[in-house]
Amino acid sequence: MSASQTLSQKWSTLREAEPALRIRDAARRLGSSEAALLATRTGTPVAEGGVERLKGPWSDIIAAVPALGEVMALTRNDNVVHERHGVYGELGLQGHVGLIVGEDIDLRIFFGPWAHGFAVAEETKAGLRQSLQFFDAQGEAVHKIYTTNHSDKAAFAALVAKFRNDDQSPDFTALPGKEPDAPRADAEIDIAGLRDGWTNLRDTHDFFGLLRQHKVAREQAFRLAGPRFAQRLSNDAARRMLEAAAAQELPIMVFVGNHGMIQIHTGPVKKLVPTGPWFNVLDPMFNLHLREDAVASSWLVRKPSVDGTVTSVELFDAKGELIVSFFGKRKPGSPELEPWRALAEALVDKVAA
Repeated sequence: MSASQTLSQKWSTLREAEPALRIRDAARRLGSSEAALLATRTGTPVAEGGVERLKGPWSDIIAAVPALGEVMALTRNDNVVHERHGVYGELGLQGHVGLIVGEDIDLRIFFGPWAHGFAVAEETKAGLRQSLQFFDAQGEAVHKIYTTNHSDKAAFAALVAKFRNDDQSPDFTALPGKEPDAPRADAEIDIAGLRDGWTNLRDTHDFFGLLRQHKVAREQAFRLAGPRFAQRLSNDAARRMLEAAAAQELPIMVFVGNHGMIQIHTGPVKKLVPTGPWFNVLDPMFNLHLREDAVASSWLVRKPSVDGTVTSVELFDAKGELIVSFFGKRKPGSPELEPWRALAEALVDKVAA
């Protein structure tokens, strides 16, 4: 029996025992990856409920997605899932970086890590669900696009036919991932220079350059910058912020990303539902699923800009990886909403333990 057949058999046994188990969790239980599990299902066309490998360029596929009409875009990392309904707009491309800006679908795409694509069909309680799913070289998901009842199914079939890979092998070889560099010791950081650079920020996008210049990790910079720029919050800050934003009907921005994608929601949040360790936003066009017990630190962050101070709430896991960032609704050239700033600043009242 081949390795892919053995994996397929193990996955089938696991699904029978736990039919509600999600593929991401199943992959980890089996010591595998999502992409490797999907590859075991190749051989049956998507139209007949199977999985088909796709070929790039991946940017060409994303550029073709607007023809599908309304879809659901999904981006996640280990501890948060961001789902947004809407129509993909025109793809702007600069090298390996793509940009889609729309009222509903708002994406910053980093195509460099994208390595595998699949068209997928899966049975759900609501019937057959079709999607386009993209993975890095390790088999970890970077982005998924699901059809909805409002999608053009014929356009989906045409897209799959156009980008179908001749290689439909069930085998999957994961390449070893690069371990992230350990943060430099605090004593090695030019803290005065960091604070001076922070003071002179003109655009929030320049913050990434400031971190690179000083070779400092994001959360580490928050710790070292001082309370003028960043203050530690209690780890229920995101829940309290979302509850307050919902009560005030205040439009916010929610950024969730991984190394291949950043997905943004802009608008209000309304239906908030805690479920076990997850705190959820369950609105018709936007869902967010945040694993609260994975939040190791929460921060109120203030960044100067030509439009005034830009305030964010940012959450990190135990490894110092960014989970999610929240901002008030704003566009470049406009100051942030005063009600958002007041809401965010009020989170400091409850000091982190």
